[in-house]
Amino acid sequence: MFDKHILVLGVGNILLGDEGTGVRLIQKLEEEYVFSENVELYDGGTLGLKLLEPICRSDFAIVVDIVRAGGPPGAIYRIAEKDLSRKIPYKSSLHELNIVETLIYAEELGNKPETVVIGIEPGDWTSWSTELTGPVRSRMEDIVAVVLGEIEKAGGAWKKVEQPVKIKRVV
Repeated sequence: MFDKHILVLGVGNILLGDEGTGVRLIQKLEEEYVFSENVELYDGGTLGLKLLEPICRSDFAIVVDIVRAGGPPGAIYRIAEKDLSRKIPYKSSLHELNIVETLIYAEELGNKPETVVIGIEPGDWTSWSTELTGPVRSRMEDIVAVVLGEIEKAGGAWKKVEQPVKIKRVV
């Protein structure tokens, strides 16, 4: 029924405040939504090069991460694949490789999916904290809406669950 495998990949370090926004988004989607069988949610954390496997087996990737582009904290950016390497000043972080470098490796392997990055301007991405800053936390529903829209455009389907599933998390 669904012909494209869609990967929703949240990356970042949840121990560094807003740096963990992509992972927090995946957690929220897992708790509050169900998806068609062609949609895969993936907590990429700081896996870097280890993300090649899920990326390479996808037809379309929606990557959620922080992006420092000079806007106010909480600003949401939709970055098309063609604009990734030229316009976006990626942050320094604990990622083994940044997502752009990982996508370059996937392309070299001949398996790079069509990709869009949903970037969120961080408030604080360097201090030790397991909490998102207020400006980023207040935009989480907007980020969810953008990602759900991208899933639909790529050929996936979703439904909000009536009773969110609270997943016990250590951090």
